[in-house]
Amino acid sequence: MEYKDYYKIMGVERTASQSDIKKAYRKLARKFHPDVSKETNAEERFKEVGEAYEVLKDPEKRVAYDQLGANWKAGQDFNPPPDWNQGFEFHGGGFTQADASNFSDFFGSLFGDGFAAGGHARDPHFNMRGEDSYAKVVIDLDDTFHGASRTITLRHTVMGADGRPHLENRSLNVRIPKGVYQGQHIRLAGQGDPGAGQGKAGDLYLEVEFRPHPFYRVDGRDIYLDLPIAPWEAALGASVNVPTPGGKVQLKIPGNSKSGARMRLKGRGIPGKAAGDLYVVLQLALPPASSDEAKALYNEMAQKLAFNPRATLGV
Repeated sequence: MEYKDYYKIMGVERTASQSDIKKAYRKLARKFHPDVSKETNAEERFKEVGEAYEVLKDPEKRVAYDQLGANWKAGQDFNPPPDWNQGFEFHGGGFTQADASNFSDFFGSLFGDGFAAGGHARDPHFNMRGEDSYAKVVIDLDDTFHGASRTITLRHTVMGADGRPHLENRSLNVRIPKGVYQGQHIRLAGQGDPGAGQGKAGDLYLEVEFRPHPFYRVDGRDIYLDLPIAPWEAALGASVNVPTPGGKVQLKIPGNSKSGARMRLKGRGIPGKAAGDLYVVLQLALPPASSDEAKALYNEMAQKLAFNPRATLGV
C-alpha cells in the first residue's frame, strides 16, 4: 500500500485553511471532471482529488491524518502505525456525500472502520439532541478478567482563529466492565456533544481494543497461547504448568503429541454468559547442542532412532 500526500494532490500547503482547501477542490474538480475535462487521466485525477478532499475538508479526519507526520512521501510503502487513532473522538457519520468505495486502500486503512461510527446513525426524531461521539480505548487483557477503572484522555478537534482545526484534550474516568471483548462499545451516557436548547447531550461510545499481550492472542472470546514443550514431554507425555489470565493451571500433555497440536481449556477465555475457551497450541522447543554431553545425546538419538522428519515429502 502506498502513502498518499493529500496536500500535494490538492496543491495546497499543510498550513492551508479550510477555506483555501475548499477553493482548491473547486478548481481541481472543474479541471478534472470526466464530463468536461480533456485530460487523458481526468477520471483518475477526479477520484484522487475527491478522496483528498474527503479527508482535508473534515477537521476530524484532517487532524487524524496530520498525526501521521509530515515526513511521509507520496508513493512510499505505508502501513498505519499501531493504535494511530487511539484517543481521537469522532462525531456523527464517518463520511459525507462521497462514495468511499471509489477511494484507495490507503484511505480505507485509515478511515474504513474506525470512522464508520459503529453504525449509530443520527435519529431524525431527536433533532435537538447532541450528536453521539466515538473513540477507541485500548485496555489490557487483564482488565476484562477483573474489570477496572481507567482515566482516559480524548482528543477532539475545534476550529481555530486561523481557519485550521486544532486539538483539545479532555479526561474521563471510565469503568471497564468485566467480560468486555474486542470491538465491543462501552457507552458513556451524556458524554457526547451538548444538545441544543433543552436537548440532552449525546452519548460517547468507546470501542474496546486489547493491547497486544506477550503470551496471548484473542479471537472473539477465545484466547490462544503458544506453549513451548520439550521433546521428551511431547514424546512421553507430561503434566506441565500453563499460564492463563485467570491463574496457573496444570495441563496433561498426551504422549506422541506433535508441534502445532491444539488443546482446549474450556471456559478459560474471556468471561461472559458464554465464557470463551483458552486454546493451548503446543510448540516443540529443542534444547541447544551447546555442550559435549548434549551433542553426545543428539548423536545417540540420531544413531538409535530411525526417524526421517521429511518422509512425507518423499525424500
